[in-house]
Amino acid sequence: MTFRLQVGVCSDVGPHREDNQDSAFGAPWAAAVADGVGGGPAGDLASSAFLHRLVAFGPELRGVDDFAMRLRGANWDLGAHVRRDPALAGMATTFTGVWFDASGALLLAHTGDSRAYLLRQSHLIRQTRDDSFVQNLVDQGIVAPADAMTHPRRNIITASLRGDAADVIRVVERAPVSGDRWVLCSDGVSDYLDDDAIAEVVSDTAANVQELAERLVDVALEAGSRDNVTAVVCDVIDGVPSLVPPVWAGAAAARFQEQLAG
Repeated sequence: MTFRLQVGVCSDVGPHREDNQDSAFGAPWAAAVADGVGGGPAGDLASSAFLHRLVAFGPELRGVDDFAMRLRGANWDLGAHVRRDPALAGMATTFTGVWFDASGALLLAHTGDSRAYLLRQSHLIRQTRDDSFVQNLVDQGIVAPADAMTHPRRNIITASLRGDAADVIRVVERAPVSGDRWVLCSDGVSDYLDDDAIAEVVSDTAANVQELAERLVDVALEAGSRDNVTAVVCDVIDGVPSLVPPVWAGAAAARFQEQLAG
């Protein structure tokens, strides 16, 4: 069985930020969200450069090792920006993405506190663990999961992509199922909407994926999000992924408009 993604992508700078440091893309073969790390320089450059370099390697992927190599290459490119301009030292981004490989498996990659959720048979299950200070406290039983969203240090992350060879990103393989719905989002969504609220939005079977992505962003803004807000909604459907250029959103929509390799 061969599958492809039907993807909706939406990003909003939000009413409290001057620039959008989130980036996202969606295509029949892959989708991702990257969030420039706050407090550092050029978060918009970090998130957009990483995604565009990753996509520029081309859509055809051959397994976990190939994906890991491409992720390292895109991360090396972040370091190249810093080597050219030392004023960019410290820039970093999160990354959460899904990508079909040549065997038809769906590969999920993640680092930082952007998230991936899977809606299958009406049940929404989080597929990533936040690399964050507060998540460590939750894991140790010091902070209750219900209190994590309002913790004053919830925005401190413990892993990101900085262009350093020591950066860590996890890649796992998932078996796609027709009818699955993947939801990727920045913390501008997940810091203001709990899992039940996200599930309520994306469980609407009458709306298309673009409407759902836009609705998820709108609901997060209505909930008072003070960050950039980005959501990607992907339906797994039958069919061969067409090798068309992706749709970009956020900072990546304005930067590095490269064509796909090959």
